[in-house]
Amino acid sequence: MIITEMLINVVVGLSVVFAVLIILMACIAVMSKFTKKKPSAAPAAQAAPTAAQPKPAKGSCGSVKLFDVPDKTAAMLMAITAEKMNVPLNTLRFISIKEVK
Repeated sequence: MIITEMLINVVVGLSVVFAVLIILMACIAVMSKFTKKKPSAAPAAQAAPTAAQPKPAKGSCGSVKLFDVPDKTAAMLMAITAEKMNVPLNTLRFISIKEVK
């Protein structure tokens, strides 16, 4: 191949890549316009501040204080406890976990 053929191949290859990128950008822009959620008036009315403590996440029962226990170990202990008691984990409330030495 001579240099002019190689340059033509490079230009054609780059133009194909950029054309595909532009098509993908257009597809993403169109999809994002169709998938936008419309805000409802109900959450705005419920936005009033409540108690000083924030509400726990849906399905959780509050926070846990860990004393000299890694997060992974605490998670395993909580899962084992829920399994042994035959209850869902999100129904149990753990106050603190401390290693007994």
